[in-house]
Amino acid sequence: MTLTVRKYTVSDLQEVLSTWEKASNLAHPFLSADFQDQVRHDIPKLHLPNAETWVAEIDSNVVGFIALLGNDVGALFVQPTFHGKGIGKALMDKAVELYGQLELEVFKANAIGRKFYARYGFEDVSEEVHEATGNKVLRLKYSTG
Repeated sequence: MTLTVRKYTVSDLQEVLSTWEKASNLAHPFLSADFQDQVRHDIPKLHLPNAETWVAEIDSNVVGFIALLGNDVGALFVQPTFHGKGIGKALMDKAVELYGQLELEVFKANAIGRKFYARYGFEDVSEEVHEATGNKVLRLKYSTG
């Protein structure tokens, strides 16, 4: 298994959407179908064009991606069958290589994401309510030193 992290290209869109959908359904069962449908619609039209996106690829298949808005991690998703295999870490390592300090928001109810970010070394900064869903989100920060 050879893992490559490379820049996103438009030809990756279907695999990125599939990765997002499977991982999001697993990590965010508390989100409404309407909200998830809106996000799925916004990914290719709004999020990807405005983010610096990197994909993790194994055997020519996209198995994860990270979308960066400067040092803010807008999204990090890995195909559930590849969880625990270092894909998320490789993507986060790329973001740290590019920006050093990172920040992100994660739903408080997203136990999978919170566990990953805590293991990686992110620390809680604040907690607020996510306007679009009414769920609590945590603002986390990662510092290299």
